[in-house]
Amino acid sequence: MVTLTTGELAARLDAELEGDASAPVTGVADLKAARAGQVSFAGHPKYLPAVAASGATAVIVPKAAQVEAPRPALLRVADADAAFAAACALFAPEPVIQPRGVHPQAWVSPEAKLGAEVSVGAFAVVEAGADIGDGTTLYPQTYVGHGAKLGRDCLLYPLASIRERCVLGDRVILHNGAVIGSDGFGYTVDAQGVRTKIPQTGIVVLEDDVEIGANATIDRARFGETRVGKGTKVDNLVQIAHNCVIGDHSVLCSQVGLAGTTTLGRHVICAGQAGLAGHLTIGDGAVIGAQAGVPKDLPGGQMYLGAPAVPRLEFGKSLAHVASLPKLKDKLKELEKRLARLEQAGEST
Repeated sequence: MVTLTTGELAARLDAELEGDASAPVTGVADLKAARAGQVSFAGHPKYLPAVAASGATAVIVPKAAQVEAPRPALLRVADADAAFAAACALFAPEPVIQPRGVHPQAWVSPEAKLGAEVSVGAFAVVEAGADIGDGTTLYPQTYVGHGAKLGRDCLLYPLASIRERCVLGDRVILHNGAVIGSDGFGYTVDAQGVRTKIPQTGIVVLEDDVEIGANATIDRARFGETRVGKGTKVDNLVQIAHNCVIGDHSVLCSQVGLAGTTTLGRHVICAGQAGLAGHLTIGDGAVIGAQAGVPKDLPGGQMYLGAPAVPRLEFGKSLAHVASLPKLKDKLKELEKRLARLEQAGEST
């Protein structure tokens, strides 16, 4: 177990310490659950009022944060989120390192190529023509298909699958159950409504430093490539259809679905359960809000909300109009009553 004093932790995080520099810190926790010996953080202003009541030994806060006293020791930093991430790394348990080499219960084709210091766990399968880069780890029950290529220092957790001919760059991480290169959803349909499968002859390419969450699925292209740009992070339960192209350093949160041949620019964020129709182009830096439905191309550099998705300000105005409907309804009823009274008065005269 790692133990640092608050002073040592401040030095590691390049933080300004307010409070006792000798208190021991052995772990991290959120503000409500934190106890003595733990460090927490409050990166957003709405959490600052809870700092004073926290049981943490120290709390990481932005440099200009105003916090009531008495309170835990404060570690003032330029970026509280980044500093807390660094603190989590300092106190994280030692990683479990799978032994290098091929487990006797794994199957590696004699026609596959393994780089130096590769680890292949029990019941993993590496097919003929596969090429595994130096330092890559295949945990038990992973699958690497015929002719697939993996770069250096990749990490495949149990039950992750890479289908035939797909390509992974360096330091790619696939979490449990991720499927790379499943067939795209493509069929022809005849006059009787009978569907016939269209061969999916393309591949998937994941560039360097891509991370794919548990049970996420990325379909191979009908022809050519489905491509995920370097540094992109894909959450659990995301579906990326055939021939999609995702730009560098984008983020797709849980349950996002991209229909076929959708193109996302660089640094795009798709929040949870957002759905994008096929053959669309989304510009660099766009943010697609949670549960948004995107039926058409969207320029980059702004946030979109709603279904159909519209710019955030337009969405806010629409909500305001909807909220005012009950009052408008009451006013309309009153006007109808007044009109009825006027009509009755006119008839009586």
